[in-house]
Formats: sequence, C-alpha cells, structure tokens
Amino acid sequence: MSSATPQGGPGSSVPGPDLNRADLRPGWRSRTTEPPVVAVVGMGYVGSCIAGTLADRGLSVLGIDTDVDLVDRINRGSTPLAEPGLADLIAAEVGAGRLRATTAGHACADADVVLLTVATPVRQDGSLADEHLRTACAALCATLRTGQLVILKSTVPPGTTRDVVRPLLEASGLRAGADFALAYAPERLAEGTALHDLRTLPVVVGGIDPRSTRLAADFLHSALGAATLPQESLEAAEIVKLADNWWIDLNIALANELAMFCDLYGVDVLDVIRAANAIPKGDGHVNILRPSVGVGGSCLTKDPWMVWQSARRHGLRITTAPVGREVNQRMPGYTARLILDELAVRGVPPAEATVAVLGLAFKNNTGDLRATPTEPVVAALRATGVRVRVHDPLVDPASAHQTFGLPVTTTVEEAVRDAHCVALLAMHHQFEDLDFARLPVAESCLILDGRAYLSKEKIAMLERLGYTYRGIGR
Repeated sequence: MSSATPQGGPGSSVPGPDLNRADLRPGWRSRTTEPPVVAVVGMGYVGSCIAGTLADRGLSVLGIDTDVDLVDRINRGSTPLAEPGLADLIAAEVGAGRLRATTAGHACADADVVLLTVATPVRQDGSLADEHLRTACAALCATLRTGQLVILKSTVPPGTTRDVVRPLLEASGLRAGADFALAYAPERLAEGTALHDLRTLPVVVGGIDPRSTRLAADFLHSALGAATLPQESLEAAEIVKLADNWWIDLNIALANELAMFCDLYGVDVLDVIRAANAIPKGDGHVNILRPSVGVGGSCLTKDPWMVWQSARRHGLRITTAPVGREVNQRMPGYTARLILDELAVRGVPPAEATVAVLGLAFKNNTGDLRATPTEPVVAALRATGVRVRVHDPLVDPASAHQTFGLPVTTTVEEAVRDAHCVALLAMHHQFEDLDFARLPVAESCLILDGRAYLSKEKIAMLERLGYTYRGIGR
C-alpha cells in the first residue's frame, strides 16, 4: 500500500495553478513564479480535452500533433471533436493566447511538463501497436532537457512506461529519475462528460521513483484541482486504467447475457437489475450496468485484449477479458436478429422491410463512430435485403457515410417515412421529445430500443399509438 496521501478531493476547487516553474525545474534560471509551460503531444480526443482544460486553468499550453489540418483548425480556435463544451473552450483559450498548436516536435524544448497523449491501438492479436508512442518518444528525446517532467497518459500494457518509454527517452543521455522526472497518469474520462471529469475524477499517478511520483501528483493536483491517488510504481498506475475498462466491459457483458436470459421468460431486465442492485456488497452495492446493442469506442473494445495479451506474454491465462469481449461483440448480431424476427411475426420479409436507425454513435449524446456497434447491426440487416435509412444529428455526415455506406438523412421524418421499424440505437437528447404520434411510419411499426431505456409509461404510450415495443431484454 502506498504511503502517499491523496491530495485535495473530488470536486475540490483550486483558484489556479500554484505550482510554479521553479518547483518543476531545479535550478530554473530565473526562479520564476510563472505557472509551468505544458506541451501536450497528441491532440486527439484526450489531448484536446486536456490541453483546453489546462489552458482554462491558467497554464500556457502547446499542443503538438502531426496532423497539419488539425493543428490549423486548433490555431483558428476550432476543433473537429464533438465533445460538449470543447469547441467553446478551444476557441476561448486560443483567443486568450493560452493555447496554440504546432506540428514541430522540437517545440517541447522549453516546456516544463510534457504530456504524451498519443493513440495506442492494439493489433489483431491484442498486442500494443506502439508506433505512435515510439515516434513521439524519439522526437521528445531530441529535445529532452534536465528538469523536465514527462507524463505518459495513453493507455498501455503494464511495463510500457518503464521498458519502452524510459529507454527511448534515455537515449538522450539523460537519466529518468535523476535528470528528468517520468510518470504515468492514465486518463479516465468518459465521452460526453470529459471536461467535467478532468476536474473532478481522482487522478491516478505512478512514477519511475518517489520524486517523480510526487512531482507528477503535485502538478496534476495543482493544474486540475482534482484529487490524486499516488501509486507505488509505474506498473500499478498502468494496471488501474486497464482494470477500470476490464471491469466495465465484463459488467456490460453480464448485463447483456442477463438481458438475453430475462427475455426467455418475458421478464424486463431493467426491473431485475434495479432490484439486484439494491443489495449492499463490499464498500457499496451490487452494481450491474445496463444491457445494450453493444460496446464501442476506442477503450472498452481494446483494453481487455491488452490485458489478455500482457498476461499471455507472462504465461498467465486470463479468461474473463476475452469472454466479456465475445459476449459484447455478439450483441449487434443479436439486435439485428430481434428486428428480423419481430418483422417476420408481422409478415414483413426482409426484402420488403424498411428500418430507420436513429443514433449511429457508439454511445448516447456523442458523435463518435469509433467501433460503433451500430455499424454491424446495419450491415447485418442490409445483408438480408432490408432497406436501411440512418440518421444522427451529432455525427459528421461524411464520416458516417464512409462508415455505413449510406447517406445520413437530414431529418428524422425522412429517415422513418414508411419504416416498419424505428431502431433507437443511440438515444441522444435530440430524440427525447420525438412526437411518435406524428412520425410517418408504416402501420404497426416496431420500436427497437437499443439503448434508449424507455420508461414503462413511455412504452405504454407507444403501444396505445399502435407501435410494438422491443428492447434488449425487455
């Protein structure tokens, strides 16, 4: 157990960064009390959210990315990312001069803190595709300076910071822990609430040595105003992030199989989950999550495989990670089959059926199409001859067209016209006030609830209007 004491508290408010440059760089030539200069390497989803938040907290932030178009958009105060509040934040901080972006890797030279937030996908076998990480470290090595603090935030298998990042940086001739501080602090934010999460969720941090841990924890607490949870090693901090997503994916898999089990008996799975979760257990309660059309995004679909592959390299056979993945990967096919079976009951063969899919993103209230489970649902339906129309007000239409092979309809009404089924596969706020009585659907239209979790009162209203309702386990 770590002897370090968590600092601050969730939701604690810090008026501004109180850690100055001299605290981070012993012998800083002017002993200035200016806040640290931060370089964020990798301005994708996580990097952009962190960069904007740190700038908003008063730090001078430089975003570094190889994407010329992305860098140009950021410097014009814009972002292609649909995270709530991020566009306004980027515009405000660029306008205030606290945030700028560049493609020049050598720009890290004068930064006091370097945050590595590059993409870390996995290969087919579950191993880390570390090309982006190695490229970023090689570029940083060329400008690494004594006294800098380097924090890796990308999700990686345990041992990566020590065995990959450290030697790549030490090729500079500087030593981690002696000449520069090295730490790992995973980002655990959720899409849709990322900016709030950055300021409130406890920050896990582990360093190459106790001083690196302390410096990283002090910086992150001061810069974000959130509690820190120091760990005894780099590996412990790396495993925390994997444990979070391993648990979430496996828990959703349990919910999905429970839903299929409940369906055998005509039982509403949400009633079962609500009652089951009332039992105290450990430090909290039983906490079964909710079933859905499937799991998507850039984390839950790869992190369990990262666990499995890391264990396999050391001769340990992990079974829960691949089982959770197998269950959740089956859900799009299960959802498509629910639709087809219900249409068959109504005497509508696939070749004559029209299905309107509302919500294409991998979760509610985001426009993120990465690994969205909606895509295999649409593909399975189209493979049987079903005519599918798609609509989502939050996604980029061009990206959606590329992903689904279908144009995105401009309006809900256009999507659902004469549809035999309306599949709510991502329940964005924009869909909450749909007037089902006025939708131009076919007679006896099916409402397929993939993750809307409609209330019993709403379901009863739909049935009074002549709709048939089916959900995942409902």
